[in-house]
Parts: sequence; C-alpha cells; structure tokens
Amino acid sequence: MKSTIRSFGVAGAIVLAALAAGCASRPTQQVYQPVPGSYATTQYGVVQSIDTVRAQNQTSGGGAIVGGVVGAVVGRQIGSGSGRDAGTAVGAVAGAIIGNEIEKNSKNRHDVYRVTVRVDRGGLRSFDYARLDDLRIGDRVRIENNQLYRW
Repeated sequence: MKSTIRSFGVAGAIVLAALAAGCASRPTQQVYQPVPGSYATTQYGVVQSIDTVRAQNQTSGGGAIVGGVVGAVVGRQIGSGSGRDAGTAVGAVAGAIIGNEIEKNSKNRHDVYRVTVRVDRGGLRSFDYARLDDLRIGDRVRIENNQLYRW
C-alpha cells in the first residue's frame, strides 16, 4: 500500500510540474494601440447634422446632503424603537433623492449644439459645443485631438 501511495505521489508531482509548465507563458512583444475612443491621427469628414440638445445639469451633492439630513430628522419622528430607526433610514434616503432632484431642477438649464460628422473613412462622430460660430451642415471639417476645424 505504501509503494502505491509513494508512486502516486511521484506521478502526481510529475503531472503538477507538467501542468505548471503548460501555464507558463513566453514573453510577448508589447504592441501599443490607441485608447478606444481617442484618435491619434487627423481625420476628415463632412458635417452631417447640427442639433440643439438640452445639457444634463450636474449637481454638487449639497442638495442630497441637506435633503438627507432633513429627511432623517422627519423620519426619526415616526414610530418608536426599531420603527424609529427604519423611519430615520427611509427618511434619509428619500430626503437625499428629493434634495438632489430639487438642486438639479433649480439650476439654469442650457442648450448645447451636437455636431455630427460623417468621417471619410466611415462612421459618425459627435461633438458638443456651447456655440457654433460659422459651422454649417455640409462643411468639410478636419478632426484633430477631438476638436473640429473647418477645412
């Protein structure tokens, strides 16, 4: 019985060594490619469309904090014992959500111009601008560093 275990141990060690060697990888040559969504080369195209888009307002988080505190205080007044703790938690979450929405809606909304370009090599790219200057549909453009230039 001992010899069977010993021979299995040696065979097992050989199998593990073979598996480990199979997992080893050879060093590969480093290939550098641009990050998806970024373009290292200059592209050319034609302005296909210009649309006015309502920009999404960003919040500072202040509305959520104030709303959460107010909601927690109001929720604390409800119930007693573990119900009070649950009321505080629910009030804080609901208050934070409501406070964030109030802050988002109270800021001045602004429109941006979304310029869609049909690139010569195929595909569409979109750019958002606060103002257009003299850019029009049908204009030839050059794209460098994610910026449009009339061509």
